[in-house]
Amino acid sequence: MREARPSATAQRVAMRRAAHQIIDHPKIFDDPIALAIIGPVEGAALRSSIGRLDNLPSRYLRAFIVVRSRYAEDELAKAVARGARQCVILGAGLDTFAYRNPYAESALRVFEVDHPSTQTWKQERLAAASIAIPPSVQFAPVDFERQTLAEGLLQAGFDPKKITFFSWLGVTPYLTRKAVMSTFEFIVTTPRGGGVVCDYGVPRESLNLTQKLAFDVIANRVAAAGEPFQTFFDTAALTAELTRIGFSRIEDLAQEEINARYFKDRADKLRIGGGLGHLLSAEI
Repeated sequence: MREARPSATAQRVAMRRAAHQIIDHPKIFDDPIALAIIGPVEGAALRSSIGRLDNLPSRYLRAFIVVRSRYAEDELAKAVARGARQCVILGAGLDTFAYRNPYAESALRVFEVDHPSTQTWKQERLAAASIAIPPSVQFAPVDFERQTLAEGLLQAGFDPKKITFFSWLGVTPYLTRKAVMSTFEFIVTTPRGGGVVCDYGVPRESLNLTQKLAFDVIANRVAAAGEPFQTFFDTAALTAELTRIGFSRIEDLAQEEINARYFKDRADKLRIGGGLGHLLSAEI
């Protein structure tokens, strides 16, 4: 991302989570703070443009954005049951989990990790919306390409001896492969019982012609915003590498599995499409 500016993609993702609260019924991901955190001006603009946001490509993208949040919080619940007492949200953007955290402060501490510029912008958004920051929340400003995740978390009070769940959504395509893998290598050093959920993109050459066209539209859009795609993964190769470095119980969901689990028999036909993104969960 560009220095001293908040993430443009973070704003777009937040707008689509907010749109889901208005357009789609039943909700895949119920977020009562989604509209408040985008701001009143943005909220009014969103409501006035609902029709333009409900075309097929927009539905596909909105569905993927909300289902990855739903999947991450489903997997977090399992990790808490296994003893996780820390949740680290990597590339938090305008994610709202920490401000509607259903767990007691003593049961789950939440660390929000993001680029310093984006994090400052988020705190301004929270203040403007009168969204209180709970005592269980700790901000950890980290530039993934210049500072290690371990350094940023430790400075924020992270306890490396506690079981931890990591939520890493909408980030890996924008980082170098080295930065992605070094982050996985750090996560797997935390105590057993924790885990990570992330999403990732598959290589363009693995897509069919229609999918490549959709890929190019999205890639051009994020590049124009100054946040170009950098890294993609072959599913089998990524699973093998995560197994090699110590992860277990790896689950990888492609389009068909995601739609079967979360979007089956919906009257509004909301679902993901395009085959561009996967969801992955890996336990430690």
